[in-house]
Amino acid sequence: MNAHASNAKPLAAIIGGVAVTAAAVIGGVLQSASDAGPVAGDMSTGVTVTATKAPSEAPIPAAAPEIKGPAPLPAEEQGLPG
Repeated sequence: MNAHASNAKPLAAIIGGVAVTAAAVIGGVLQSASDAGPVAGDMSTGVTVTATKAPSEAPIPAAAPEIKGPAPLPAEEQGLPG
């Protein structure tokens, strides 16, 4: 078995992998370059935008507690009078 034959297969695999990667990168660059043509500016997303005035008041009023301040203690928990 000679030394050149044992190195040929891994070297061929590395070169093939580099070639496939380079082809993918070049294809991606060419694809994105073709998308940037004059047709791309005419595309629409299909979204309709209508300008409206913002409401002046919130539609739901803010919650307000019924009891202001601390609640009184029940009679059995109040201390001695005086």
